[in-house]
Amino acid sequence: MNRWKKSCCILLSLVLCILSGCAQGDTSSKPQYRPRLIYYTIGNPDPDLSKVNEALNRLLEEKGANYSIDYRKIAWADYGSEITTLIGSGRFDIAFATGKDQGDYLGGAQGGVWLSLDSYLQGSAAELYHAVNPLFWEGARIGGHIYGVPTNKELSAPEWFIFAKDLVEKYNVDITQYQTLESLEPILRAVRDNEPHRIPFRLDSEARNFFALDGYEYVLGKDTPLMIRSLDESPEVVNIFETNEGQRVVHTLRRYYQAGYINEDAALRETTDILGSNSLFCTMGSGGPYSDEVWSSHFGVPVVSNRVSDTVVTTDSARGGMMVVNSKTQHPDECIAFLTLLNTDADVRNLLNYGIEGTHYELNGDRQVVTLSADYAGVQYTQGNWFILNTIAGEPLDKWDIYRKFNDSCTRSVLLGFSPDLTPISAEYEAVSAICQQYLAGIMTGTVDPEVYLPIFNRQLKAAGMDKMQTILQQQVNGWLAQKNR
Repeated sequence: MNRWKKSCCILLSLVLCILSGCAQGDTSSKPQYRPRLIYYTIGNPDPDLSKVNEALNRLLEEKGANYSIDYRKIAWADYGSEITTLIGSGRFDIAFATGKDQGDYLGGAQGGVWLSLDSYLQGSAAELYHAVNPLFWEGARIGGHIYGVPTNKELSAPEWFIFAKDLVEKYNVDITQYQTLESLEPILRAVRDNEPHRIPFRLDSEARNFFALDGYEYVLGKDTPLMIRSLDESPEVVNIFETNEGQRVVHTLRRYYQAGYINEDAALRETTDILGSNSLFCTMGSGGPYSDEVWSSHFGVPVVSNRVSDTVVTTDSARGGMMVVNSKTQHPDECIAFLTLLNTDADVRNLLNYGIEGTHYELNGDRQVVTLSADYAGVQYTQGNWFILNTIAGEPLDKWDIYRKFNDSCTRSVLLGFSPDLTPISAEYEAVSAICQQYLAGIMTGTVDPEVYLPIFNRQLKAAGMDKMQTILQQQVNGWLAQKNR
């Protein structure tokens, strides 16, 4: 009997010890739950994406993160449609979002898809908030709230004429004298006549930025022609094709196309389709200082460039690369923690941008990146703080100081932070966008005759409700400016 009582006492003591946490000294050996955050971004999936993902999670664990990342890329052409499907399923935590066809930052915020970050940025993520230029946060606001983390990069993305370096040197071209679309004609003619295997002026179906040279910006994005002048204190919403500037541009493009300066397939060519780009002489692109290296890599040939529009901070440029959190995520704190690291921790940021050191790149004596492999490449504008990245070999060692000075010199658009409310014009917006999709590529590449097609285009826009859109957007702009200036 005594033996039985003694055994019972020992067993009871063991049970009580376990329940009361006597084994706390051995908790390090117990697996801890680390939620796995699904993160989607744009870009063609890399051969070594999984290796980089593994390296990222090892690095996060070393830094004490209580979560891991499932890092996924969606091909450029598929991103918009696939993210829309994923939003319906709710099966992701973090994503890239910008324009309507690349995640739709504005629509997602207004529709409750993205998590409001205000309470985090004012509290636990204050370090993240202070790591990003304040004008980005101003541009990111929708209805007074912030729904995404902007890529901390150049504040403005002005337009540049981009020239093939070999022909610039061959003909001793002073690229600084070409500031307008019309000024290009003599040099384009010379290239057409003397370099039959080169495309004088290469365009694609998204060539819509010529109006920035006259100080205009889009109100609803490039899929509708409603624009305002960025620096007008009392901006007027206009259909750009009903202005003298707009008509001058499309007639110049038509003349260039007929003269053989513009590639014949311009209206059919996608922006991401660089086939034949090594035969170009001139094209146009948007970017910040020292973008020549990026464009040279993109086109596969060395290029030089000349800025041809003002350095204006617009809502579009501020929202050019947003990382958003799904409002349905079960792990908002962990998502914010990861976004904070991407903007404050150089190790994490460089890994996502360049890949694994020793595998995809190495650092030279100046701690600049030398590429070793093309099996992984981050899409730099889509994720995190540029100013903590290592620079690339050949770039100025003070590159980020130059970017800071560039940002300090930028002028803010009068509509920085304005977000249109599409609710009262949703039907008209869809109808107008469909018509623009039908006509814009042909008109903006000179492929079709504006004398014939522009009147048809404008009549169809009016029939679809363009005038109503213009009136309501003007009211919204006026009301927003009045509220802002109180």
